[in-house]
Formats: sequence, structure tokens, C-alpha cells
Amino acid sequence: MALFKHHIFCCTNRREPGHKRGCCAEKNSDELRDYMKSRVKELGISKTRVNNAGCLDRCELGPCMVIYPEGVWYSCKTKEDVDEIIREHLLGGVAVERLKLPG
Repeated sequence: MALFKHHIFCCTNRREPGHKRGCCAEKNSDELRDYMKSRVKELGISKTRVNNAGCLDRCELGPCMVIYPEGVWYSCKTKEDVDEIIREHLLGGVAVERLKLPG
């Protein structure tokens, strides 16, 4: 039996200011990760782990996250995006197409 039903990796990588690719941290990824973590806990969504990740190499499209075991990659820019991913993906089992990153 799997320890987690969902494992969410949120990029919180920091690059030096002005880096040509940017970074997820300068796009509020820490705040969005913390918000997702608290909402998952508040809603009592069991067997779900929200983690920091180093660079996921999609810097220009960030802030980025990937949810396993499905392997769905998202660009999540607002708390409303986080809420939609929780509602549709984690609770509803359906990927949020408008937020998915190109494969």
C-alpha cells in the first residue's frame, strides 16, 4: 500500500536576480506552496504530501508543480489556481487542463 495517494512537488528554486530564465521563487512559489499545504491540511485531504522541490527546469513557465503518481505538471500562479487544483485534481480526480504545462 502506498504511503501517499498524491505527492506534490512545488518548485521553490531561487536564482540570482536578473537571471534570464527567472525562477519560481520570485513568482511567489513559497507563498503558494504554503497555501496549498495549509488548505490540504484544513480540508483533511489524507495521504497527500506537499513538498518543496528544487528546480523543475520549467522556470519560464512557473511557478511550477508536479503531482504524482499521475505526473501532471502545472503552472500555478494564484491562490485561486491552488484551490482549483485541490478541488478538481486532488478531490475530483480530474486534471485542470487550463493550468497544465505542455508536455
